[in-house]
Amino acid sequence: MASTRFPGKPLAADTGRAMVLHVVDRARAASLIDRVVVAAPDPEIIDVVVEDGGEAMLTGDEHPNGTSRLAEVLTRLGEEVAPDSIVVNVQGDEPELDPGAIDAVITALREDPEADMATIAAPWDPGDDPEDPSIVKVVCSARGRALYFSRSRIPHVRDAAERTATASAPLRHVGLYAYRRDFLARFAAWPESPLERLESLEQLRVLENGGSIAVAVHPASGSGIDTPEQYAAFVARWSADRP
Repeated sequence: MASTRFPGKPLAADTGRAMVLHVVDRARAASLIDRVVVAAPDPEIIDVVVEDGGEAMLTGDEHPNGTSRLAEVLTRLGEEVAPDSIVVNVQGDEPELDPGAIDAVITALREDPEADMATIAAPWDPGDDPEDPSIVKVVCSARGRALYFSRSRIPHVRDAAERTATASAPLRHVGLYAYRRDFLARFAAWPESPLERLESLEQLRVLENGGSIAVAVHPASGSGIDTPEQYAAFVARWSADRP
């Protein structure tokens, strides 16, 4: 609720439905999801979710990131969540999230039993600028695991003769994560790492501590809602799709 660029955005309801409830709808539409829990430090959000028939948990407001908040939820749920469960962290400001991306990130973790967590990489949307530091990039190994994430364009193409072929299909990171339940507590307990601090990307903490991240390549358009203007554009798209 305290977003500096868009105060109160989780409960913006120009569609007739609070934005956080649109996100819940998208998560429920994923075929591999068994349970959806909204975690937030704001009682207003909890009330709206519960009134809509959803499950929500009021968490502390001291968390530095979503992973830390998720770890609190799992600690409090305790044995309700089986040790071998896969837990997906969906950001609460993505009302157009593709449910298929949720299924893809779960499948990536299931198919790589040695990976600690999984995330999504996508081809660029038309008009995206690979030089934009707000768009995170990822490079992967031959077995489909993340080698590095950066706000800079990676990889750097040194040979101009290779530039067109190599640079035509960089991968854009999508901030959707699936974790093995037993790994999440370890991840949240690690201190902020040097590269994480430099790039402001918490997933680098995993790589710096020797963890492994499976990457599913899956088309994923759009991103989270950060400003009133982005929300207005979402409302316009949503309205255009209505009969």
